Amino acid sequence: MKLFRRRAPLILLAGALLGAGGALYAQLEGADRGVPPIDSSSTLEVTGIEVDASGKTSEEARLEGWRQAQRLGWAALWANSTGRPASQAPDLSDSVLNTIVSGIIIEQEQIGPKRYIARLGLLFDRSRAGQMLGGGQGVVRRSAPMLVIPVMQTGSTLYSLEFRNEWQKAWARFRTGGSAIDYVRPTGSGVDPLILNAAQTRRPGRAWWRILIDGYGAADVVIPEVHLKRLYPGGPAIGTFTARFGPDNLVLDRFTLRVENSAAIPRLMDEGVRRLDLAYTRALAAGLLRPDPSLIVEEPDIAAEIAEEIEAATDAITGPVATGPVPVGAASAFSIQVDTPSAAAVSQAELSVSRINGVTSALTTSLALGGTSVMRVTFVGDSAALQAALQAQGWTVQGSGNTLRITRPDGQ
Repeated sequence: MKLFRRRAPLILLAGALLGAGGALYAQLEGADRGVPPIDSSSTLEVTGIEVDASGKTSEEARLEGWRQAQRLGWAALWANSTGRPASQAPDLSDSVLNTIVSGIIIEQEQIGPKRYIARLGLLFDRSRAGQMLGGGQGVVRRSAPMLVIPVMQTGSTLYSLEFRNEWQKAWARFRTGGSAIDYVRPTGSGVDPLILNAAQTRRPGRAWWRILIDGYGAADVVIPEVHLKRLYPGGPAIGTFTARFGPDNLVLDRFTLRVENSAAIPRLMDEGVRRLDLAYTRALAAGLLRPDPSLIVEEPDIAAEIAEEIEAATDAITGPVATGPVPVGAASAFSIQVDTPSAAAVSQAELSVSRINGVTSALTTSLALGGTSVMRVTFVGDSAALQAALQAQGWTVQGSGNTLRITRPDGQ
């Protein structure tokens, strides 16, 4: 059964709360809130590459260090993707590596007159690197959409999105393109701090969880938690990380990491996110990351004659339901841009896309009435199959990969 999700319940709820005298407005004020997550659908990331290079000048040493990082990063990507030893990775020339590396992340570096020491991260183009990996990155088993509520504890205080913090920033920095988990990461702006707070993660009641999860277009919730301890100001810091899952706070894994000074806390958080993602991936492979049936919003029964009238009315607006076999394979997330001159155009576009065989969710994540809105669509199949299905619905499709733009030939 397809799940067609919208954020209307959350918008109505926020309006009702803020309309009660405006007493809660202060909880949503402040510019120090909200960290937009990185869009990493088209990249594969390898981090923590240590290099030590020398050259006639500091610039030559730096370039040589980057060349070393590309070779080491490719070997690490090969090992992570294929499960084989890094020593068996194909020997690629520097010119070929330049074409598949889309970016270099400087985690830490020291530059001398003739020497370069650094810890770097590499971003590989998914389509180009995937072909050289033997298609290993072409089809990835993906989980159902999981709402992420990162919880941080310092001292005796628990907080989540109430204000900008290092744990939220680490999850926003995390590149999810290579992960098997379909994370739904809230930005922490708008009503997010009010409804996705630390207290909510300790409430097992299903009624409220159904509204939240359905409103964010997710099927269940993961609660990555860190308890951060500083031995003294500016000194060593210890983080205890816990992978929690579901409204019942099922603990899937727990581990502890340590850094020698507070300046390295961002690096501690990044490593914690990476290991928690591995923990959730292992849980998915073991069959533990299945959505809770009690969180599913049941569709009400509709009399046959009323259902026929609704079907006829929607066919007149969006065209008939797509026929043919339902695609089989891994689900992928797509970003679809569509012109929305009115609220009715938003509903029509969502309904049209959601009726395509293989679409499991269609959610407007960026609404712009009179402009271009963005839908987040989860589809079982590749980009070519989705484009063909959209064209069968009467849309003109532009773009490639995971980012598409659709328009009606008549401009409506």
